[in-house]
Amino acid sequence: MTRPEPRVSAGTVPAQDADGRLALAPDHGEDAVPVLEARDVHVHFSGTDSAGRPVTIRALDGVDLKLFPGQISALVGESGSGKTTIARLFALIHKPTHGEIMHDGKPIRVRGGRAERAYYRKVQLIYQDPFASLNGLKKVRTIVSRVVKIHFPRLGRVKNRERTAELLEKANMTPSARYLDRYPTDLSGGQRQRIAIARALAVDPDVLLADEPTSMLDASIRLDVLNLLGDLRESENIAVLYITHDIASARYLSDQIHVMYGGKIIESGPTESIISAPLHPYTKLLLGAAPDPARFKGSGTPTHEPITDSRPVDNSSDIPGCRFADRCPVAMPKCTSEALPLFRSTQDAHTVQCWQAENAAEYERQS
Repeated sequence: MTRPEPRVSAGTVPAQDADGRLALAPDHGEDAVPVLEARDVHVHFSGTDSAGRPVTIRALDGVDLKLFPGQISALVGESGSGKTTIARLFALIHKPTHGEIMHDGKPIRVRGGRAERAYYRKVQLIYQDPFASLNGLKKVRTIVSRVVKIHFPRLGRVKNRERTAELLEKANMTPSARYLDRYPTDLSGGQRQRIAIARALAVDPDVLLADEPTSMLDASIRLDVLNLLGDLRESENIAVLYITHDIASARYLSDQIHVMYGGKIIESGPTESIISAPLHPYTKLLLGAAPDPARFKGSGTPTHEPITDSRPVDNSSDIPGCRFADRCPVAMPKCTSEALPLFRSTQDAHTVQCWQAENAAEYERQS
């Protein structure tokens, strides 16, 4: 894929709207081909329950997800909802039990060797823990230049050094000469995460899978990493999958929000639609747990009643309906006994799997 000319210089803060959100990417049409896609993906693992009896853990249970160039999609949900499993699936760490992963509209058929290396050049994973993802015994120049050498072996030593410095600059490690001969142990958490991002950019990827990239950073430097991801989306035309449990940061950064619970995407759509008009009770729970949920509607009072039941996700239950039902304050008997239909808004691309949409005039049931 040919990269466009950068529109945002490294080190600048991307454009923001009146509410302080990053400027969003343009919408993609119905016929646009996603750079990466999950189609009806299931991932099941074998495990045991508290009594030692064998159970099947349904980490993913029928997930559809599309990633487009120049767009940031956020996966939001609590621990155990399946967010990281999707990232590892796209990174080929896990294999689907059922369903397909598509790259540029074609099923992935990676069997090692050259094909596998080519795919890994296109799809890069940024890990949650910047303290563990970098080798503390290697200098920064070695960490980044080694990746360049592996994937671009014909690049000479001088060009490799230039490329390494360029990548550090792109990740806002400026001036690059200050960091090249330092070790990760000499750097802050935010600086380490930027080094990890520079390493991921070394292969000129189409997709960045950012798995909770700010969760282990101080609050004062999280915004810098989020702005960097927004900058890269803008300048490199990269598709970013931003995985987080923090719906406030998802609102700031993303174009699309996908809410996960129990291995399913239960609500999905444009960011402002999800924030301003959530329908699924679990989405309302996440908004109620945000630091200041009232500000999402610009009012002085909370817009959603909090849900205080904090039981963890149960991914071992084999029910046709909603796994959130036993925590839901508005659950009906059919929520667990009947398969959940998909409802789509007539106003935009907002979709939800919840019977609450059945009586909402602006939602239509999909076949």
